[in-house]
Amino acid sequence: MESEALPKVVPPLPRPNQKALNLPRRTAVDWLGAGWRDLRTNPLPSVLYGSAVFLVSIFVTWGMFRFEVDYFFFPALSGFMVLGPLIATGLYEKSRRLERGERTSFSQMLFVRPASTYQAVFLGLLLLLLFMLWQRAAVLLYALHMGVRAFAGFDEIIPMLFTTWYGWSLLVTGTVIGGLFASFAFAISVFAMPMMLEEKTDALTAMGISLSLVWNNLPVMLVWGAIVVGLFAVSVLTVFAGLIVIFPVLGHATWHAYRAIRTTRGERVFYWSERESRA
Repeated sequence: MESEALPKVVPPLPRPNQKALNLPRRTAVDWLGAGWRDLRTNPLPSVLYGSAVFLVSIFVTWGMFRFEVDYFFFPALSGFMVLGPLIATGLYEKSRRLERGERTSFSQMLFVRPASTYQAVFLGLLLLLLFMLWQRAAVLLYALHMGVRAFAGFDEIIPMLFTTWYGWSLLVTGTVIGGLFASFAFAISVFAMPMMLEEKTDALTAMGISLSLVWNNLPVMLVWGAIVVGLFAVSVLTVFAGLIVIFPVLGHATWHAYRAIRTTRGERVFYWSERESRA
């Protein structure tokens, strides 16, 4: 009877997760150092790039107050985290060229030709749509807490946020929902844009791979996300002047984060500090 019994079902052997590299959390600081190194190498194009981001930020902020749509200011700050990986494409290009020993001009950083061509534009449109969705969600949150009435202005809204229960409710709810939007956008784009710069792939695949890489390397990516948010907060406190240096450093560092985590043909792609330590 035993010989006629069905054979035992043996589960397959566990397979290692190729995307989980178990990088220590301090690796995020190494990426920041690599970004600083790229900034100091031929610094003028990077500083000009950061200055352009600073001037655009000032112009957009002035336009909000000039045309009395300043209620978009706080959502726009978190929305900057949505579009940041897209805006930093030129910085990725400079870091990529530095790896090959090439110098990069400011015009080459502005007019980048990704390997994925129009798919990179499609990714930018998707991120822009996500940004617009967050803007509408922020207006809806304001209406739910304050009613359908005009924005009171910063001289009234700031005390209201911290001295009333509905102000605290709006502050907490807006922070949570805005954080979810920014976190999702960060996860799907932080590696998607660098990937599309040098690989021929479609936007949705790049977004999926980016999300997977972030999820499978969550500890170090949480630290990296905290660094990005912290340095962006410093830039806001300096009336965006900090973006002149901080934005290029973060952009270059993101390229090294991509190099550290993205794998090609099953082999790890090392960033500069690891290559030097092995030399």
